[in-house]
Amino acid sequence: MPHPIARALLDWYDRHARRLPWRALPGTTADAYDVWLSEIMLQQTTVATVTGYWDRFRARWPTVAALAAAPLDDVLGEWAGLGYYARARNLHKCAGVVAGTLGGRFPDTVAGLKALPGIGDYTAAAIAAIAFDRPEPVLDGNVERVIARLFAVETPLPAAKPALRALLADLVPKRRPGDFAQAMMDLGATVCTPTRPRCLACPLAEACAGRAGGAPARLPLKAPKPERPVRRAVAFWLVDGQGRALLRRRPERGLLGGMWEVPSSPWQAAAMPALAAAAASAPLAAPWRALPGVVRHTFTHFHLELTVAAGRIADAPAPPACRWVALPDFATVALPTVMRKVIDHAVR
Repeated sequence: MPHPIARALLDWYDRHARRLPWRALPGTTADAYDVWLSEIMLQQTTVATVTGYWDRFRARWPTVAALAAAPLDDVLGEWAGLGYYARARNLHKCAGVVAGTLGGRFPDTVAGLKALPGIGDYTAAAIAAIAFDRPEPVLDGNVERVIARLFAVETPLPAAKPALRALLADLVPKRRPGDFAQAMMDLGATVCTPTRPRCLACPLAEACAGRAGGAPARLPLKAPKPERPVRRAVAFWLVDGQGRALLRRRPERGLLGGMWEVPSSPWQAAAMPALAAAAASAPLAAPWRALPGVVRHTFTHFHLELTVAAGRIADAPAPPACRWVALPDFATVALPTVMRKVIDHAVR
């Protein structure tokens, strides 16, 4: 027999499940490609943001084989704006493995899924549960919050994760584990919210130790985050005689790997470099002038501040790893958000 909490949650889910484009109706099994694509996109991103991206990816590449056959630049271009671009590179690699080595079929176990590029513990459990009805505990941020409140777990995150996963595992039913996983996610997203949880609407309210303690919203506790450092650099906006701007491809590995950028001096923790000194890092020699203002962007682990230097030269060959791009063609280039900010600043 399923745990009473699982029964209550599934009954609630049958009435209140969110309708999402990648989600099968309660009681039915979702397509593994749809689940995988949505779960990769949803890492560090909200449902509201992901929905449009998922729709465009699914329309352009309706199968894993179609995605595997797509040029990486096209995939990165469609991904632009979602951030964490290593996910897009691994998405493309994973599609290649599934479409090629695995004959177009995703593995149906956590171990098999974790062997694929870009799939870790959480994503493997989510795909196994939702697409293959494996009774796996699926612990995302929303579920962490529900379990921490349900059992009044006082250990701060992230140290509490193993205990939360163990508590969740005891609740997972053998029947409809995928619906149970999605029900937990929905409960955290719509009822057991970070602030002002709607306890009167919660199907688990009577069993919730956090609510019984009188202050569920204070859970889960979180260890303080260290302050993000600031890095600074000069970005070089260079235009040629045809009105084209110079872009440079970033290395495949590392932050924003494989994306295109406005060339810049090295990103450093020191004070903003002087333009004369930074010009040694410019892709081509030019008469540079600093534009007023600073472009700011925040990554997961640091803030970035960029001064933009503008220059103009006659026609010249593009240096290695660079290309000249006409402004109307920028929409087709895989540019991360920070570089679109730089371009907007330079054009204005």
